[in-house]
Amino acid sequence: MEKYNPEKNKFMRSVRLKESACQGCINCIKHCPTQAIRVHNGKAHIIDKFCIDCGRCIRYCPHHAKIPVYDPLSVINNFKYTVALPAPTLYAQYNNLTNVDIVLNALLKLGFDDVYEVSAAAELVSEASRQYIKDHEAEAPFISSACPSVIRLIRVKFPSLISRLLPIKAPVEVAAEIARARAMKKTGLKPEEIGIIFISPCPSKVSYAKSPLGIEKSNIDNVVAIKDVYPLLLPHMKHDESQLKPLSHSGRIGIGWSNAGGEAGGLLAENYLAADGIVNILRVLEELEDEKLHGLTFVELNACNGGCVGGTLTVENAYIATTKTKRLVKYQPVSKNHLEDNPEVENIFWADNVEYEPVFRLGNTFKESLKMMSDVENLTARFPGLDCGSCGAPTCQTLAEDIVRGDATPNDCIYVLRANIADLSRKIEELAGKRRQSADGDDPDAELFDSYIRTLTEELASFGVPDRSRQRREK
Repeated sequence: MEKYNPEKNKFMRSVRLKESACQGCINCIKHCPTQAIRVHNGKAHIIDKFCIDCGRCIRYCPHHAKIPVYDPLSVINNFKYTVALPAPTLYAQYNNLTNVDIVLNALLKLGFDDVYEVSAAAELVSEASRQYIKDHEAEAPFISSACPSVIRLIRVKFPSLISRLLPIKAPVEVAAEIARARAMKKTGLKPEEIGIIFISPCPSKVSYAKSPLGIEKSNIDNVVAIKDVYPLLLPHMKHDESQLKPLSHSGRIGIGWSNAGGEAGGLLAENYLAADGIVNILRVLEELEDEKLHGLTFVELNACNGGCVGGTLTVENAYIATTKTKRLVKYQPVSKNHLEDNPEVENIFWADNVEYEPVFRLGNTFKESLKMMSDVENLTARFPGLDCGSCGAPTCQTLAEDIVRGDATPNDCIYVLRANIADLSRKIEELAGKRRQSADGDDPDAELFDSYIRTLTEELASFGVPDRSRQRREK
């Protein structure tokens, strides 16, 4: 197994570009919440350090050129013993599901040696969160740390809110920790011989598994997609329920985590805010940063619309899946899991602090950044302010920032380019006219005129524009 390298995976992302499918339509740049996409030479380009793996570009790309990267199910063959970690979202993909054990037993028939529900670990996280908030009431509001995309967004754009993140491991990490410890005890195998495979609703969990925040290394070995597992389970789900192994150990709170508001509901609190969808989350974070929201104890944020049921690796409509989840948990007990009954969880809290990553900072020093910010303002004033995206950047200001970073030029703006071409053409015409007037006489400046005309013509040609005045002169 490859040795973990935090610096190598620092800006790991699991949303990639399929260049052969990209048409350069600039649709994606208008929907990226962190302005991480540029379009140059007819192809999109994702900037690693800006991307938060929210998957929004996957949904909005009409040519399916943005794709999630995850592991194939065949990774179960890489280990002597494998444990499936099904996200509670998996249950909401099936019609008329009345018993979670049907899905869990089907996973065993699919080839896994054991299963451990992420929803069971979610109930442990809910219990720990309730206690932590109670013990630190004066520091409220706290922000959920379950969604990797949200944590990365706060990490790069809202540093003042990092201290408000709930310093508790995500349910999937707690589940992986418990699953590995129990598998080692049951089989006697070494940790590296046991595969902990998470069945995920979204690509951001892939990035989390390889580059976790709050801990040094994740217990998750591989991440597979719900949409890949979903059809493979169907043939194994038709059998007598009386013959099912009782594998499910989660209640209403744990399974409810898949829906927006589910985590907040598990806190049994009243003063909370639950927002879903990355655009809504940005608005909430801005208001939290500006201290416009008061009286809150907890803020739940899910990057996907509807919560995890809206992930890009699912198959069911997010809002239909929400209804299915509510129907499934209707007669479930509130919770079946408690920390005191799970000694495998040695520490449910983060081991490391999440640090601010100033990826959007322009300069290396404060003085340099101020100078570059001034340059950005001056450049932005030259642009039309239409934010049309024709330059390949989402806004005029973003283009200006790219220019001061050395990644673009003012001529990338079609309006500036057009003005420059017109100005050069006018200068060439004027010089050509003066050169014609001195053609019959002995003008010492004739060679200088020719030199100027050649220079301007070459500059005009660099824009891909033919010299019309020269064509007319040749005629």
